[in-house]
Amino acid sequence: MAEINVIPLVDVVLVLLVIFMVTAPMLYRGLDIQLPKSETNTIKPEKRVVLTIERDQRIYLDKDQVPLARLQPRLDDLRRKSPEMSVFLRADRDVPYGTVVQVMDSVKKAGIDKLGMVTDPLREERVK
Repeated sequence: MAEINVIPLVDVVLVLLVIFMVTAPMLYRGLDIQLPKSETNTIKPEKRVVLTIERDQRIYLDKDQVPLARLQPRLDDLRRKSPEMSVFLRADRDVPYGTVVQVMDSVKKAGIDKLGMVTDPLREERVK
């Protein structure tokens, strides 16, 4: 017989598929509660804007590139439309500190109080 028998391989793959299908829903570890109902919504959706500063100091407001001189007027317009707006600032680690401070200053001058800094989590390195 010169052929490879693939039936045992298919059996193993199907068993693994069933195992993953059964265990995947168990990976979500939430609490199963039933929330009470109310007629009024107490949480208001708020607008979130992401400011990104790239390594070469280009500034993006969401996905639109904005020069630093035009950043504050653009943020003023957004704040007028949504007064409870939040801004998340993402800056490359190689961007000069002065540039980040200028962008943060533009956000504060636009009257936006909710400013968050986006970072990557620090990975714990094990010493061998």
